Amino acid sequence: MGSRGSPLALRQTKTAISLLEARGAETELVIVKTKGDHVLDVPLHRVSGRGLFVREIDDQMVAGKIDVAVHSMKDLPSKRPEGLVIAAVLARDSPLDVLVSEDGAALEDLEEGAVVGTCSMRRASQLRRARPDLVIESLRGNLDTRLRKLEEGNYRAIVLAEAGIARMGYHPRYSVLDPEKFVPSANQGAIAVVATRGRAEERVREIDHLPTRLEAECERVILEAIGGSCVVPMAANARLEGGELRILAEVLSLDGSRFVRVEGRVSTDDHLRGAKKLSQELVGMGGRDLAEEAVREVGKI
Repeated sequence: MGSRGSPLALRQTKTAISLLEARGAETELVIVKTKGDHVLDVPLHRVSGRGLFVREIDDQMVAGKIDVAVHSMKDLPSKRPEGLVIAAVLARDSPLDVLVSEDGAALEDLEEGAVVGTCSMRRASQLRRARPDLVIESLRGNLDTRLRKLEEGNYRAIVLAEAGIARMGYHPRYSVLDPEKFVPSANQGAIAVVATRGRAEERVREIDHLPTRLEAECERVILEAIGGSCVVPMAANARLEGGELRILAEVLSLDGSRFVRVEGRVSTDDHLRGAKKLSQELVGMGGRDLAEEAVREVGKI
């Protein structure tokens, strides 16, 4: 089983290992350094290539050196190598974003001109939309590093995924950002277990959590339709409610001044087609145009 070496990645991988070993599987952990782990001194959107935290692990799987890999699902590109399959999606943790600060201040309580750190183009655009007076600065590093930079006073507040904080057992002070205004990234809070086709795939499918898979698949349909990458400020969140999935998705301009959004409910019996229809609505409203604009603008930086 392959994994990045960050504390959070290892925690997620060990969760999957525990589930598999409880079902009689024997596992061996292999740590792989990815491009995203090597390049830590520049914003993510300035690092070329897709799948910054995935590609090297994919390569080892295709080469037959690794059977299974565990990823934060939001890191997985929508297009996957031949022979690799998302064999399981683990039960989802919170998909929400949180604003972490020394005093746990809410977004509306931050001082004018306060410095807020994030490495996400989506979060940056949503912050600029909600509070154009704030100063948004890049924040790289693993979870420990980001929290340390906050403690050192480099930022008034930083935005993190609530799932990562919970998985690591940390308890910083924070306020939860309204998911209607800060729609989460596609697949945030979900852990994907990728396997090579065949025997490994069959074993891993035993730990698949169907409700989370349905949500994640809807979100990835929208991601693929827009052409989402780390430079595109886009969000997609599906939530299972009874026999339906409520889907909320949006694409923003880099400065947050313009955005398009769709909301709808789709049946679990035909969730992919329902998500596809919503994605087409988003494209028709100009979602792909905003995405392409973001790519061009980032290219000028």
